[in-house]
Amino acid sequence: MRKIIVLLTVLLAFQSAKAQLFTKEKVANNIDNLDQRFLSWGYFLGFNQYDFKFNYNEDLNDILVDDDIFGFHLGLIGDMRINDHLNLRLEPGVFFTTRNLRYNESYFAGTEFNDSDLLREVKSTYIHIPLLLKISTKRINNFKPFIIGGVSTALNLSSNEDNPDDNSAGQFRMKKNTYFYELGFGIDLYLLYFKFTPSIRAIFAINDELVRDADPNSPWTGNIANMQTRGVFINFTFQ
Repeated sequence: MRKIIVLLTVLLAFQSAKAQLFTKEKVANNIDNLDQRFLSWGYFLGFNQYDFKFNYNEDLNDILVDDDIFGFHLGLIGDMRINDHLNLRLEPGVFFTTRNLRYNESYFAGTEFNDSDLLREVKSTYIHIPLLLKISTKRINNFKPFIIGGVSTALNLSSNEDNPDDNSAGQFRMKKNTYFYELGFGIDLYLLYFKFTPSIRAIFAINDELVRDADPNSPWTGNIANMQTRGVFINFTFQ
């Protein structure tokens, strides 16, 4: 499912660019003055797919994360023009996602367990605030490709960090604050009345996000040396 949506996003942008590059007819430039504004505003919405990267203390079977669950996000854009090719952007948003962690039975060797112990559903609601540098090519007719990257922080409203219960009571806990670096690409499409931008971005957490169980030998957290979020965003931006 994720590959299909990514492919459709890329094809949409490619078809628009191809039509304008290879047409023999002169294409009228839409909203010529938009990119000359020092400050501009917009909003975005899209889909996300979050994952975890694990590092382990011992060589046991990997903890698997379901890769077929998509979340949803939306937010606002503040854009500051530096020059014709550089823009500084602030994109605060709200992100909703779910990750299912599946443990192998080897983590529970020598203990009694049931099927529910092998699964942890991790629901997260993030207030995500990135500061990004957008590097664009020269505008060609009504489209302009770009790459974008930067750093971000996120507040996990569903972290359970302060919950006294841990996995022994069915509560998987994460830290509230996470820090990321981000990298992506997209194409600005200049329509008649607004600019529409499909883009794809990858994020990678910098800090360890796991809150460990009280028992240092906990089957759920005892073997995890480090747990960091990574994810893919598919954004549709309107300015």
